[in-house]
Amino acid sequence: MEIINDVLLFFITAFFLTRFISVKGIKQISTADLRMVLKDKEKQFVDVRTHSEFKGRSIPSFQNIPLQQLKDQAVNLNKDKEVVVICQSGMRSMKSAKQLKKLGYTKITNIKGGMNAW
Repeated sequence: MEIINDVLLFFITAFFLTRFISVKGIKQISTADLRMVLKDKEKQFVDVRTHSEFKGRSIPSFQNIPLQQLKDQAVNLNKDKEVVVICQSGMRSMKSAKQLKKLGYTKITNIKGGMNAW
């Protein structure tokens, strides 16, 4: 029984570590840091929430590309410019950041806490 508990604990710990630890090549910044870079024309700001979430409340510098459409619409983003992603809590934006990394983007920043922290 103790071995089962140890194995279960290992998998639970591994799950949370893979979800919350920074991924190499993806920078994380706070919403306070975001305020300082919003006017930077060399960055692309992408909100990966649904259209209805985006309509309800959004940050003017951000364009809306829902997570489900990101893979198809990523071709419209410049790979030479940094992509800053946000969602409601930071989970979907991190998933999006990982997806962008797989697509060959190298300058990616995730907003910790998302719109909840904004």
